[in-house]
Amino acid sequence: MEPAQDQPITWNAQEYFHIEKNFWWFLTFVVVVLALLALDIFFMKSYTFSALVIVMAVAVMIYIRRPPKTITYSLSNGQGLYVGENLYHFDEFKAFGVIQDGEHHSIMLIPTKRFSPGVSVYFPEEAGEKIVDILGNHLPMENLKLDAIDLLIRKLRL
Repeated sequence: MEPAQDQPITWNAQEYFHIEKNFWWFLTFVVVVLALLALDIFFMKSYTFSALVIVMAVAVMIYIRRPPKTITYSLSNGQGLYVGENLYHFDEFKAFGVIQDGEHHSIMLIPTKRFSPGVSVYFPEEAGEKIVDILGNHLPMENLKLDAIDLLIRKLRL
């Protein structure tokens, strides 16, 4: 019989946690966009900046209105981490860390390649010990915290 630690663990989680925006958030967003446009029109006179602000405002509006997808994750000792259909092998990462953001728990896998993005995976609390055990068999665990950009994004409710 196969040992319990060699059995893969599978779970479903959202790709990110959606935070509802209220009227005041949208009003503040519009005021900031208009202020940036006024700054450009009256002082900078670089109309490409105005175009960039408009394109970014539209992109933010599309992004915040898009509901998060539910993704199936699977982690096994032998192969690595499946995020949907994509397989990430353990040798692509140098370490991992557990991040607790309020009531949400996530694992951040730190890549070995310098400019590669890390892989962040949300997981249910009850599966956390098994996930950490499997990752700990292959990667060292580091103490991670949310960085300044992550904290800013959460503060802006994006």
